[in-house]
Amino acid sequence: MTGTTTPRDAAGALLRPEIVVDLDAIAHNVRLLGAHTGRPVMAVVKADGYGHGMLPVARAARAAGAAWLGVATTDEARALRAAGDTGPLLCWLLTPGEDLSDLVRDGVDVTAGTRASLTALTAAAQRAGRAARVQLKIDTGLRRNGALPQDWPALVAATAAAVAAGTVELTGVWSHLACADEPAHPANAAQRAAFADALAVVAEHGLDPGLRHLANSAASVLDPASHHDLVRCGIAVYGLDPAPEVPHGLPLRPALTLRAPLVLVKPRAAGESVSYGHTWTAPAGTTVGLVPVGYGEGVPRAASGVVEVQVAGRRRALRGRVCMDQVVVDLGGDAPPVGAEVVLFGPPAPDGSRPTVQEWAQACGTINYEIVTRLGGRLTRRYVGHDPGRSAQEGTA
Repeated sequence: MTGTTTPRDAAGALLRPEIVVDLDAIAHNVRLLGAHTGRPVMAVVKADGYGHGMLPVARAARAAGAAWLGVATTDEARALRAAGDTGPLLCWLLTPGEDLSDLVRDGVDVTAGTRASLTALTAAAQRAGRAARVQLKIDTGLRRNGALPQDWPALVAATAAAVAAGTVELTGVWSHLACADEPAHPANAAQRAAFADALAVVAEHGLDPGLRHLANSAASVLDPASHHDLVRCGIAVYGLDPAPEVPHGLPLRPALTLRAPLVLVKPRAAGESVSYGHTWTAPAGTTVGLVPVGYGEGVPRAASGVVEVQVAGRRRALRGRVCMDQVVVDLGGDAPPVGAEVVLFGPPAPDGSRPTVQEWAQACGTINYEIVTRLGGRLTRRYVGHDPGRSAQEGTA
């Protein structure tokens, strides 16, 4: 999926489905999170900016004051550097055997959570002719990557030796919370305590830890005790609630709208069924509309028959199964013109007529992260708002 200008007819009507990304909303959220926490913000732009487009989001976040960018993979880090981003950048998911010397040369901070990853970084530093910028990760309870507590002292000792040898610059120590969206969960206090213990080991070895960071989006919003020197914000940067079950009042602005044209309207008589498996049958005469998006674009099949969309300003129910290329909506006997705008989800409308990402996530039994991140396929992106350095290949407003 690339960001391009979506085709329109002579009257300006939409001809293809598109994702619209409001970069001013991204900027608002970055500034809001910084003000709320009183800490520098790392804007996490992995997975193509959670489906919003990594490069435009990165530029908007930087311009709004994001001190750091965060990515999962080394290829994502390389793409940011290739696009001209030169600011502080952290990546954390390494592939064994990968040559990291280009990342060292480009000043990318790389996470080491094992002795093997630290060894790979010191070797890369020797090839690159400069010290590797390394952040150590401790597994405080999420049980994914990062050093286990019993392995932590040996990793810190090896890091101290590498710092003394000049092959490593320790720029940070961090971990990741498992249950931050549940503030009362006992894992949060346990992980904060484990992180403090890990920092004590770093101090015992005479090392400056650099930036200490633990808070993800949910903790940034809900848990000041976890904020330390930096907050890492992913989903909240995109205006989606990291803890939708916990009232907090922070006015995040959703940045993404998924919209498409209505391409066909036809009548359905009572007793007639629609889509694969005939899972929905019209109880009375109605009209149905065809919308040219489906699971080929990342619309979850779990949305079949359980979500609503906005058609020409009114909520309409999606009927039958989501297909690869299209969905069917119940127009209730109305006949909007072909070409009418269909918004599958987007920022909430004042009159409540527009479904939101969070509504779709709840209806589909998933989280808002998945709804936006899975979007792709044949969709194009259009960017609105201010984008420093926008190129034609990445979309126009």
